[in-house]
Amino acid sequence: MPYVLPDDDIVLVRDQVYLVTGSDTNWVIVKDGDSATLIDTGYPGDHEKVLASLAHVGVAPGDVTAVLVTHAHTDHIGAAERLHSAHGTPVLMHADEVPHARREFLQQVSIGQVLANAWRPGVLPWAVHAIRSGGTAQVPVTEPAPFPTAGPLDLPGAPVPVHTPGHTDGHCAYLLPDSGLLVSGDALVTAHPTSRVSGPQLLPGMFHHDIRRVLDSLDRLEDLDADLVLPGHGPSYRGSVREAVRRAREQAAR
Repeated sequence: MPYVLPDDDIVLVRDQVYLVTGSDTNWVIVKDGDSATLIDTGYPGDHEKVLASLAHVGVAPGDVTAVLVTHAHTDHIGAAERLHSAHGTPVLMHADEVPHARREFLQQVSIGQVLANAWRPGVLPWAVHAIRSGGTAQVPVTEPAPFPTAGPLDLPGAPVPVHTPGHTDGHCAYLLPDSGLLVSGDALVTAHPTSRVSGPQLLPGMFHHDIRRVLDSLDRLEDLDADLVLPGHGPSYRGSVREAVRRAREQAAR
């Protein structure tokens, strides 16, 4: 039986742009007629929900022009390889993220780190949910490709990659200038099951490969011209990116 997508899990945030909530992770659909750019793909267990979200907005899986990856953590590339193998969909990312997507190495929170932080509120329930969603599955992308050009990509929405290393070496946010929005991935989020606060923030430290670079990468975001932030975790944030970055920095300093 096809997956039935709850109406609350997909939101039209701007003309032709949809934010979809999966298993604690978001993805974004940017339409252009019958085709679309898909930014991230949730956990492996979200595959049917990804397909349902595309059907909901009238896009066939074979008409996804490309999957753009913010970073190659399992909860963001869960359906990428299945789309590529079934439909030949290109899976694009920053060049520094390509070997990570192939799983030549892994820059992701380890089981040991999770256990060391198990005393923190929300960590164990999150970990159980992550495992049930396929968080420990092996889902390498067999043919990840770096962006073919610098600047705007020739894809629906004309997204502009913004390299924001730290969470992983090749983490990228995506600016959609014509829509006035920023897809921030995990460089800037608004909630997480392991966080006790809401609003613009950084993920807890155990999730980052290099927290110093995460903080430095906020400098690359704050001057971007957008008034809507679509994070990898949590609801959308309406307001300037500069204000979102300011609030995230304040929260990180506490």
